[in-house]
Amino acid sequence: MKAKDTYKTIDASPKPILFKEKNSKFFGYVFPVLNETEVKLNLDKVKKEHHSARHWCYAYQTGTEQIIFRANDDGEPSNSAGMPIYGQIQSFGLTNVLIIVVRYFGGVKLGVGGLIQAYKTTAQLALGSCTIIEKTINNQYQLSFEYKDMNKVMRIIKEQQLQIIHQQLELSCNIAISVRKRDALKIHEMFERTFGIEIKKL
Repeated sequence: MKAKDTYKTIDASPKPILFKEKNSKFFGYVFPVLNETEVKLNLDKVKKEHHSARHWCYAYQTGTEQIIFRANDDGEPSNSAGMPIYGQIQSFGLTNVLIIVVRYFGGVKLGVGGLIQAYKTTAQLALGSCTIIEKTINNQYQLSFEYKDMNKVMRIIKEQQLQIIHQQLELSCNIAISVRKRDALKIHEMFERTFGIEIKKL
């Protein structure tokens, strides 16, 4: 069985959605994120926008092979907000995504069951408004070679339709390429067999 080398994520942040339950308002935000720094930036932005709200609950997951996730109830009863939000990220099968649900209390207590349902529904509606895309898991390599070997390198890159991330072309050249994980071994061997080219994983 081939190892899975694709993952699902969102391509951009949609407009926030609003869900109402017994006078409480829940605003659902979704952001594509790659790391905790991006999570914090988006959280700060939403908190600024809704500075008078009562709770800013969120959940995120990043990574494709090493998964990092967090769910935060932000003052709501334990596991009544963050985990129902995170459950929707899992239900949609996504990664590299952050969901923030902002709650304005409407004066009527919802109880733990009501909160779980409200946060889950808001997260579900917010994700439902996203465009979900599939991406490939890629390995990155650095190619080092003399300028005279440029044609050999470029021919393989072109034939194999490899993506160049960065290049420095002088007397000695360096090119960073991105290779789909399932093709990585084949591409690595191809360059390794080519005289005068050094390849190493980034």
